[in-house]
Amino acid sequence: MASIVFDLSAATWRKSSHSNGDGGNCLEVADGHQDLVPVRDSKRPEGPVLVIPASAWAPFVEAVKVA
Repeated sequence: MASIVFDLSAATWRKSSHSNGDGGNCLEVADGHQDLVPVRDSKRPEGPVLVIPASAWAPFVEAVKVA
């Protein structure tokens, strides 16, 4: 499967407001990318980024809220 490269060098990343800031297991997302939600591990900002279709992100977030 081919990889698609996105330029996220100017992305502004944010953690969840539920993050307590102690360096735990947090995800960061970058807003402002039409139809896409870039996601990364806050402990490894230089690491890989998972780019998820926005149409899949909303149901994922709702499912996590229930869990």
